[in-house]
Amino acid sequence: MCQREKMWHKLPCARSELELLFTLCGGQCFRWKKTGNDEWTGVFAHRVWKLSQNSEYILYEFFQGYERESSKRETDTSKRNKSGIRSKGGIMNKTLGDADRNRNDNNHVGLGEEVHKGSTEEELLRKYFQLDVSLADHYEEWSKKDPYFKKSAEKFTGVRILAQDPVENLFSFICSSNNNIARISSMVEKLCVLYGNKIANVDGVAYYDFPPVSALTDPSVEKTLRDAGFGYRAKFINQSACKIMQMGGTRWLEHLQSLPYVEAKTELMKLSGIGAKVADCICLMSLGHLEAIPVDTHIYQVAVQRYLPHLKGRKTITDKIYNEIGDHFRSLYGLLAGWAHTILFCADLKMFQDSPVKRKAEEYEVGPQRKKGK
Repeated sequence: MCQREKMWHKLPCARSELELLFTLCGGQCFRWKKTGNDEWTGVFAHRVWKLSQNSEYILYEFFQGYERESSKRETDTSKRNKSGIRSKGGIMNKTLGDADRNRNDNNHVGLGEEVHKGSTEEELLRKYFQLDVSLADHYEEWSKKDPYFKKSAEKFTGVRILAQDPVENLFSFICSSNNNIARISSMVEKLCVLYGNKIANVDGVAYYDFPPVSALTDPSVEKTLRDAGFGYRAKFINQSACKIMQMGGTRWLEHLQSLPYVEAKTELMKLSGIGAKVADCICLMSLGHLEAIPVDTHIYQVAVQRYLPHLKGRKTITDKIYNEIGDHFRSLYGLLAGWAHTILFCADLKMFQDSPVKRKAEEYEVGPQRKKGK
C-alpha cells in the first residue's frame, strides 16, 4: 500500500546553494536516477523521493508504504530488524538521541523511524542536503584562499555533501572497490532487493530500503551475493557485517560519529574491504567528518598539476603521499576541506565540463564513471 503526495511541494533553496546534478551524480551516493526532464528519483529515510528544481525552489514528491509487505526475509526476527540506522545529518550533529543509544541492531524496531518521528519531509531534506551550511559563505572563503578553487567555483556552484545513512554508505563503498558508478549502483540496488524491506511501487517500479547490518551477517549471504555478481566484495560485505555486529552494531557507528576524525578512520579500516580511501569516503559522507579527503588517482592528478608538483611521476599512491595530499587540502581549506575538495573534483570531471548544467542533466542518468577502489 502506498500513499502518494499528488502535488509538488516547494522547499525554498536557490540553485546556487544546491545543484542536484552535481550533488546526486558526483559519486557520493548510488540510489538516485534521472527519471524525467530535470527530475531525479531516489530513496532515503524510508521514503521514495522525486526531486526537481528551479532557480528558487527544490520541488519534491515523496512516496511511503504505510503497510510493509511480509516476506521470507522478515521471518527470522532474531537476525533481522525492520529498518536500518538513519543519520540525523547536519554538520555538528553526530549522535543520536538517548532512547536510540539503548538499542542495538539485533532488537530495535525502526531506529530510523524513531529518529524521524515527528519530522516533516522538508526537515528530512534539509538534513540530508545539509542546508544549514551556507555555501555562499564558504565558497567566498575558499576562493580567497585558493585561486584554482575560485575559478572552479564560478561554474560549479551548489555542490553539497550529503548526510547519508552510515550503514548504506559503508556497504555501498565496499561495493565501490575497483568499480564504476553504474555497477556500484546495480550492486547497491541488489542488496536492497535481496535483503531490504519494500517501501512502495512508484511508476511501476518497486523500491526498497537498504537492509540493516544484521541482515547481512548470515553465512548464506556471501554465496548469494557471489551468485548475484558481487565477486570478492561478497566476502567483504558478510565479514564486515559480522564484525560490526560484534562491535556493537549501529551503536558502534554512532560512536564513530562522535570520535575525532583520525580515530574514526582507523576504526573503519579494521573492517574487511575498507582501506584508507573508502574509510575517508565514509567519514566524509555519513559520519560528519568533513575534513576527510578521499584520495584516488583522479585527486592525485589534481594535486600534482595544481598544488604539489614535486609528487609528479610517482607510480603508486603510498600512505605517505596519500596523507601529504590530504594534509595539504586540510591546511588550505580548514575543517570543511572534504567539502571543498569535492567541488574541485566535480569541476575536473569531463562529464561536467564545457556544457550547461541543464543539458548535462538531460544527457546523464547515473553520473560520471568514477572508479573507486579501497
